Amino acid sequence: MARKIPWIGTSWKMNKLRAEARAYAETLKASPVASTTAAELFVVPPFPSIAEVADILRGTRVKVGAQNMHWEDKGAWTGEVSPVMIRDCGASFVELGHSERRTFFNETDETVALKVRAALAHDLIALVCIGDTRAEYETGATADVLAKQTRYALKYAGKRAPGRVVIAYEPVWSIGEGGIPADPDFANEQHGKLKALTADLAGEALPILYGGSVNRENCVALANRSYVDGLFIGRAAWDAAGYIGIVEAVTKSLE
Repeated sequence: MARKIPWIGTSWKMNKLRAEARAYAETLKASPVASTTAAELFVVPPFPSIAEVADILRGTRVKVGAQNMHWEDKGAWTGEVSPVMIRDCGASFVELGHSERRTFFNETDETVALKVRAALAHDLIALVCIGDTRAEYETGATADVLAKQTRYALKYAGKRAPGRVVIAYEPVWSIGEGGIPADPDFANEQHGKLKALTADLAGEALPILYGGSVNRENCVALANRSYVDGLFIGRAAWDAAGYIGIVEAVTKSLE
């Protein structure tokens, strides 16, 4: 069996001033994990820090992404950032459809689909977040909710998705302060269903990452589940040492 090469990354959300972002990137660059071939690493800074972080990490194996983007290349879209601008800053991928975007900024399944199409048009990897609410989880609707969001996300991508789209399952009830991590077996079950669905929609199974209260204590158990292709980490990786520690723990466990 081929060795699993997990995706392991973190979004800083609306945190870190530019000096803090530079310090994190410099620490990461100086660490052994920056050159690892045992994982696909990525960080997602806020927009003002993308270019500086990308410059610092250029030459390492760490990808740099953006936390959102518009689906148009340019135009009268005040406050928005285009895929062209993201590429110009040095980013190679973009996070789309996070539950906070859906909840607080009226992001819909259709706008996520449009953004995925735009990402692919500009050779950006689309990291698409999907997730169920606590009510949906408690009523047993998780699989249906995730399938609907995934079908929409791949609506315009289809067979072009392999190698260009990554899915992150982030239970809404797991993310943020006070979130409850999903049981690794439950997460693995959902990932298995998603891999089968994406294989049907895209011609081959897409990488499915887990995100939601990932930390140093549960990262190995999650990453070692058969259908979990990696981890999307929040606050446990906002300190560079925390991120590096999780990467080292996961990669060592998969040796």
